[in-house]
Amino acid sequence: MTKTALLTLDRPAYGGTALGRLEDGRAVFVPFALPGERVRVRLVDERRGFVHAELLEVLEAASARIAPKCPHFGLCGGCHYQHLLYSEQCQVKTHILRDQLERIGKIEAPPVQPIVPAPQAWNYRNRIQFHLTPEGRLGFQSAGGTQVVPIDECHLPETALNALWPHLEFEAGAPFTRVSILSGSGGDLMLILESETAHPPSVELEAGISVVHLFDGDALVLAGSEHLTMEILGRPFRLSAGSFFQVNTSMAEEMVRHVESLLPQRMETLLDVYCGVGLFSAFLAPRCQRLIGIEVSPSACEDFVVNLDAFDHVELYEAPAEICLPVLAEQITGPVCVILDPPRAGLEKKVLDALQVLGPERIVYVSCDPSTLARDARRLIAGGYHLKQVTPFDLFPQTYHIESISLFEK
Repeated sequence: MTKTALLTLDRPAYGGTALGRLEDGRAVFVPFALPGERVRVRLVDERRGFVHAELLEVLEAASARIAPKCPHFGLCGGCHYQHLLYSEQCQVKTHILRDQLERIGKIEAPPVQPIVPAPQAWNYRNRIQFHLTPEGRLGFQSAGGTQVVPIDECHLPETALNALWPHLEFEAGAPFTRVSILSGSGGDLMLILESETAHPPSVELEAGISVVHLFDGDALVLAGSEHLTMEILGRPFRLSAGSFFQVNTSMAEEMVRHVESLLPQRMETLLDVYCGVGLFSAFLAPRCQRLIGIEVSPSACEDFVVNLDAFDHVELYEAPAEICLPVLAEQITGPVCVILDPPRAGLEKKVLDALQVLGPERIVYVSCDPSTLARDARRLIAGGYHLKQVTPFDLFPQTYHIESISLFEK
């Protein structure tokens, strides 16, 4: 028999949910609901200490609740906060970041700075990634992650992307695991087709659009170019189809400015760990005698070499950080600073151990997940570092994702 419950929700939780409690004390996480609301929910996944629930009805709405802009909101899993005023979204994300640092990081009164809001709460993404329904329609993963929801509109991509994707047509059963469109700074567009087969698809597209087939990390150009140019603070960056780049261009510029402000004007050695295509390295190379990049992605390494070609004091290691950094830590002497920009899973223990051996004066940690940041911050603090500041950046309005930049000093 399906269980329902009436709840009063008291605070936001990471993942786009609001938290309330059952009479037995168990925490209940409710998506698409807001703190302060009285709601009726269905209990869908009961555990010993907590429960995941489905929102059935809002009995008493929060004052900050608004009508969502998109008709797919609540079904599509891409957005989590369209029902919340943007100013309140920023406050919720700041609260969650502080809460994660306190609870997981065990940091008393963490030095969380005011959030840097996005200048555009809509149409900010330079990349959009689709899945296909069995019928060949473009869509996104459902809120529960069990199926692909076909969509007719999306308000997160840049205008140029929204002008293109509704015209894309695919046959039923098309073998693509993901379909992406990327917008370059010069107005160039790239269609990226990912599949589990090396056999290139046949495509018919209007001229002027690059088309790349990705399979097992290898890129095959079907039309146009294998890379685009992204411009950050007036500096061009080559970006290949298989490489990562921040999806919010204007906020990437804000992050670069902030990272620059946290590091000394002159550095003997700077390590850029998980350096990607060189977004931070390109701006910081003039300020150090030696710059070392570490990156595991082959395509990102190729882009890094092009993007840092003007500097002759830059080294690049194509290897996992947990393998490369321990070796370098034993070899590097003299003062060193480190930038860390790990994936969502955070830092491997071998990376943290290598940082202890290396003993950098300053560590700038760029995080896309507050829970793994909090875990790693606790370890760094236990190893003798002081968390000087944490600044959240809202790169992903309407979603629960929280980017932040932290400064640790020895």
